[in-house]
Amino acid sequence: MKIGLIGYGKMGKTIERLAGKYGNEIVLKIGSSNADQLTTENLKGCDAVIEFTRPEAAFDNIVACLNAGVPVVSGTTGWLDKLPEAKKICEEKKGAFIYASNFSVGVNLFFAINRYVAKLMNGHPEYRPSIGETHHTQKLDAPSGTAITLAEDLIGQVEGLKEWQLDGSGDAVLPVTAKRMPDVPGTHIIKWQSEIDSIELKHTAHSREGFAGGALLAANWLVGRQGFFTMQDVLGIA
Repeated sequence: MKIGLIGYGKMGKTIERLAGKYGNEIVLKIGSSNADQLTTENLKGCDAVIEFTRPEAAFDNIVACLNAGVPVVSGTTGWLDKLPEAKKICEEKKGAFIYASNFSVGVNLFFAINRYVAKLMNGHPEYRPSIGETHHTQKLDAPSGTAITLAEDLIGQVEGLKEWQLDGSGDAVLPVTAKRMPDVPGTHIIKWQSEIDSIELKHTAHSREGFAGGALLAANWLVGRQGFFTMQDVLGIA
């Protein structure tokens, strides 16, 4: 399968290195130095496109793929105010689009575990949840998209939680902390704290390969399908 890359930074280069393991060939690489090559003609030479860029560029990149009739997988975070519009364009164009805040198989299992534990803890209000995340210093958004997904899933399951806030506090607030350190691919911790004990769920990424491999898995899965999907669809996770 022929894969196009929009975004040729560390993640794009990791995807390129792993592509052969998935039987894929990288036929298009768009970075900051050759953005003029992001054309409909070039996109049409791809079976699917994987997009990892910057928040301000993601929406236009995704729309370009949908307009070209090419399935697109995006892992760029920080632009989700435009996600409903991107979904609408996907529907209008009868396109195929996957967005995920994190493509790691392990992280998506972690999402499912988080939702399950939240259901269990919902009947025990003596435990208060919080989320902490640590990423590399090049991470542009804080908190991470992964942390936001974890937070929104908790809010959806736990009665009394109304919103998450970065470094927030309050009875109805889920506090989220974000740290940036050199050479940290990503660590996320969910803590349930009571006066007598605490419970922690933790996911630690050891490299970018988990994210890159999941993106390739998603791209291969998406070809031949129509509509908007998430990694839950790819992995068959409820």
